[in-house]
Amino acid sequence: MRPFAYARAETEAAAIRAVSAGGPGTRFLAGGTTLYDLMKVGAEAPERLVDINALPGLASFDTGGRRELVFGAGARMSDVAADPRLVAEYPVLSDALWKAASQQLRNMASLGGNLLQRTRCAYFRGGEPFTCNKRAPGSGCAARDGIDRGHAVLGGSEACIATYPGDWAVALVALDAVVDVAGPNGARTIPMEALHREPGATPEVETSLARDEMILRIRVPATQLGRASTYHKIRDRESYAFALASAAVALRMEGEVVREARVALGGLATRPWRARDAERGLVGQRLTAEAARAAGDAALRGAQPGHHNSFRIELGARTVADALMIARQRA
Repeated sequence: MRPFAYARAETEAAAIRAVSAGGPGTRFLAGGTTLYDLMKVGAEAPERLVDINALPGLASFDTGGRRELVFGAGARMSDVAADPRLVAEYPVLSDALWKAASQQLRNMASLGGNLLQRTRCAYFRGGEPFTCNKRAPGSGCAARDGIDRGHAVLGGSEACIATYPGDWAVALVALDAVVDVAGPNGARTIPMEALHREPGATPEVETSLARDEMILRIRVPATQLGRASTYHKIRDRESYAFALASAAVALRMEGEVVREARVALGGLATRPWRARDAERGLVGQRLTAEAARAAGDAALRGAQPGHHNSFRIELGARTVADALMIARQRA
């Protein structure tokens, strides 16, 4: 790890000024669980870190609102996951946090930082001699002809097939969350679904944030869909592992009939993936095991497997189907 300078910001404006003036080598620092990890493997090498943990209100959150739930970007994952209203009325959000990382990391990791974690692709993190367009744009993608068991089957490109690794963002996409950000040019609000970008020809550009913009808060519309919801995650081991396939599902039902549905996929795509074809196919239908499986197939329609990951298409469809049946029970 290279030496770096450290500064602690006391106000939002001071933090933004410091990062903006510092140039590309200056980064915001919250929990640090993602950034330090990337620094250790050489994927990130900031010259200066601006600590934002002292900013007023950044760590607070409020799940009691009638119109929306509000989460400060600096709130810790474990604190939010244990919130009683979230556990009872929005289990998809609580589940997504509990099933991420380890308890020690959840105690430190911030919600905003969690959204911005980068891929676990071994070629990206391994560095030379492997080619990676995320680390060195234009160098190539070693995963395309390499061991791609853990790589994306949705949203990939010739330049990159690395999966987005997070869980929390997938649940937020399912519930139509938005993200409030601030930068030198003022504040703006980004739909959660638009925060992350597919790689296309520029996989090094992973989000719609400017370098000197910081996430202030995440807002989730209050909805009846929250109660009949779940985040179902399939992985190689039960704890502290990233998803081979995951599904965030939320339903509004009348008896056995689906009146409204939300489905988002994790672990299978280059960004959190909203499965609207699956949602449309469910509305107005009785939610049987067969209907759930049809929705799973619809969610994976268009998937493009590589050399070693075709099994994840079937796994993804089953994951969606199982998540729908869990959510039905909660309804």
